[in-house]
Amino acid sequence: MSITPTPPLVAAARGERPSRIPVWFMRQAGRSLPEYRAVRGEGSILGAISQADLAAEITLQPVRRYGVDGAVMYSDIVVPAHAIGFGIDVAPGTGPVAAEPFRSAADLDRLRPYEPAIDAPYIAEAVRHVRAELPAEVAILAFAGAPFTVASYLVEGRPSRTYEHTKALMHLDEALWHALMERLADQSIASIAAQLEAGADAFQLFDSWAGALSDGDYRRYVQPHSARVFGALRERFPDAPASTSASGATTCSSR
Repeated sequence: MSITPTPPLVAAARGERPSRIPVWFMRQAGRSLPEYRAVRGEGSILGAISQADLAAEITLQPVRRYGVDGAVMYSDIVVPAHAIGFGIDVAPGTGPVAAEPFRSAADLDRLRPYEPAIDAPYIAEAVRHVRAELPAEVAILAFAGAPFTVASYLVEGRPSRTYEHTKALMHLDEALWHALMERLADQSIASIAAQLEAGADAFQLFDSWAGALSDGDYRRYVQPHSARVFGALRERFPDAPASTSASGATTCSSR
């Protein structure tokens, strides 16, 4: 019986000695590639993501061109919120926008549990397509948005430099803030779990805007929820390396 070798990227992330030093690009959608522009099409990125075969092809393009050791799934951090009907989209040239931002307890009803197999089956399907095309030594990297960064888009209603409404909710209605974060943590767990079950080897939790917070605010209002995401996934997938990334903050990894 042949034994499938551990991808070098996974081995390195586990603290083992890989067969070679692995290389991958954290942001790997391939937007600069002519082959990407040829197939991407117009409109929201969410439209392309919802086509599993297209999302898989875009995921594979940088691997084919550069021979990297990891394929980062082509997706977006607002997929779960969009899929459950919160009312958020990704406007070309702007980013995530919500016509009706999250501002009160009544908005919790718009954040029902995310069920990947029902709400966005194309995500797992794309992972399976990619796994079927890649050699075993190339790892598939799943990702999801961290609760805080997704919350900032839902609350602000669009990209922000000040996070005025997000910080106001955080400080003026702490109970509602934590209720929101709990639901988004559940979304992150469900999203990443579905990708790992479909064949992804490792994952990253993108907390892109965590660097906008003070250390004290991060520890009080954000860290417990991100920690719950990692804890839940580590319990279910103990062999899947995990990492997080935040603009303006330190990138760290976890076995």
